[in-house]
Amino acid sequence: MKLSVTSIDIYERDVKLRMPFRFGVVTLSEAPQAFVRARIRLENGIEAEGGAAELLAPKWFDKDPALSNEQNFDQLRASLALARDAYLASGENTAFGHSMDIYGPQIALGAVQGLNSLVACYGPALVDRALLDALCRALGISFYQAIQKNIPAITAPGWQADLMAFDMDEFLAGLKPRKTIAARHTVGLLDPITASGKRLDDGLPETLEEVIQRYGHRWFKLKVSGDLPADLERLAAIAAVLDRIPEPYQATLDGNEQFASAEEIRDLWKRIREEPRLKRLASSIVFIEQPIKRSHALAGDISALAEDIPVIIDESDDSLEAFPRARRLGYTGVSSKTCKGLYKSLLNAARCRLWNMEESTNRYFMSAEDLTVQAGLALQQDLALAALLGLTHVERNGHHYVNGMAGLPEAEQAAFLRAHDDLYERSHGAVRARIVAGNLEIASLACPGFAAAAHPDWSSMRSVQ
Repeated sequence: MKLSVTSIDIYERDVKLRMPFRFGVVTLSEAPQAFVRARIRLENGIEAEGGAAELLAPKWFDKDPALSNEQNFDQLRASLALARDAYLASGENTAFGHSMDIYGPQIALGAVQGLNSLVACYGPALVDRALLDALCRALGISFYQAIQKNIPAITAPGWQADLMAFDMDEFLAGLKPRKTIAARHTVGLLDPITASGKRLDDGLPETLEEVIQRYGHRWFKLKVSGDLPADLERLAAIAAVLDRIPEPYQATLDGNEQFASAEEIRDLWKRIREEPRLKRLASSIVFIEQPIKRSHALAGDISALAEDIPVIIDESDDSLEAFPRARRLGYTGVSSKTCKGLYKSLLNAARCRLWNMEESTNRYFMSAEDLTVQAGLALQQDLALAALLGLTHVERNGHHYVNGMAGLPEAEQAAFLRAHDDLYERSHGAVRARIVAGNLEIASLACPGFAAAAHPDWSSMRSVQ
């Protein structure tokens, strides 16, 4: 099914966090959210419109400390502008064909502007989702149906030799989306563990204790800073709360590139397992995410660490070649994030299937990670991708750091709640994600379009030229 792109509009909204979120080298309190609205025309003349959204997150795509948050925002805006121009000039192609045709040139043009590959691929990640949303709407099918039937015509790109003999159609047809997925709660480096000091008192949970009481989480993502004594003490404080949970709980550790080497993170992992206060927590940890700085994360073998605990790449996953390269160094997992590209996630999921078959093992896996994804298009498309990949849990933090859809037009909030009343609820004056017993109900995402039976109020946003 071929399509041509007739228009692409870019918009923004400001997002203010209700509480600061520290990850890696940045403490985030506000950031714009980017929106893409794309219009397509099919070969038979049918036209349709689709959308996508993603936060312009600073100090993740490019962590250069010399750059301000505003400069980081401008980098991502530049990536969007490059992508818009490329897709509008790309003629007629399949949805996947459009993406692959501009993949190499986008990275090359980004490099000319000083954009690393992760930044360069941000713009296409949004445009691809908007185009797929439009394609699904034009055909009256869901995102799940589109991928299972391979309507985008996903194949192994010619330069991805490891997938050339893989039966992509059979793999995609066998994907079965989940209707419920566990929310893995992020404990940021500034997040209060127990009540003390100044409070927001906005009626929503602030401390880890309150989060567990309100949402019933049994999955957690714990940030570590690279300061070993400080990390051990903070993890002990977290464990003191988690260990009160009578049922089993699971956790992941996120290094956010704060470690210089595999030896450093291996030392932390050794100390965690030796610390009596962390006995139950240590047994609950299922993997470590991107502990080593991306500048050399893929420069050395980490197999010794991986023998003790699985390690995944996140920020190092900056190209379609990254995961195969990481595998050769001992990494066994990779993150799925819609901000890095939905087709990359699907190709990497295919790799996990292929490599596990080749080795008769279950070593290779994907995880679903968040980047303060916001309620609406961004949340729903990210959840749908994770659900289709069959992932049982997904990091979710946008609902905790941001007060739901507060500040958005009332009609828009009502439309999303009406269309997806399993995923959302109204409380404390706003529509927000609904989490019960630690789970998100997402059956309503199996609707025509890319996981959204409602669209945002485009007229309420500021247009970006």
